[in-house]
Amino acid sequence: METREIKELIEQLKGTEYGYIDIRHEGSQILLSKTVPVRESAEYARPEKETAEVSQGKSIQTEIPAAFKPAENAVTNNKEEEANCEILKSPMVGTFYESPSPEAEAFIKVGDKVKKGDTLCIIEAMKLMNEIEAECSGTIIEILVDNEAVVEYNQPLFKIKAD
Repeated sequence: METREIKELIEQLKGTEYGYIDIRHEGSQILLSKTVPVRESAEYARPEKETAEVSQGKSIQTEIPAAFKPAENAVTNNKEEEANCEILKSPMVGTFYESPSPEAEAFIKVGDKVKKGDTLCIIEAMKLMNEIEAECSGTIIEILVDNEAVVEYNQPLFKIKAD
């Protein structure tokens, strides 16, 4: 792919609501991403289908993969409990893993007490495994994403009730 084509893709990405473009062609991969506003609550469900604009003025319907939808346990109605919670957000785009390997036990579960600096999960980005640590001490109230889900930059991952 030529530099001119990559620049055109960057400009097209800027004009959309999408957070990234991942292109794989003939053994090469290009991943372009941007910061997009993230909804603070999973109560606002994404539509099942969205329309993507194509440069020729046509539109296509695309099905949103399950990995991009909020986890089933992401909705809570207890506003009082939410007021005392810290929301830990993803520092990057990548794949969320709840354990260090598929056979291993999850780093944390709902109800676990954590200290600042404890590893909560791993986010894989560009074949690098990044340990995500607790930013405060407290109790895990909710895990907002499913294991192996693709997460966006600044997407809420955990609710932690501060001690």
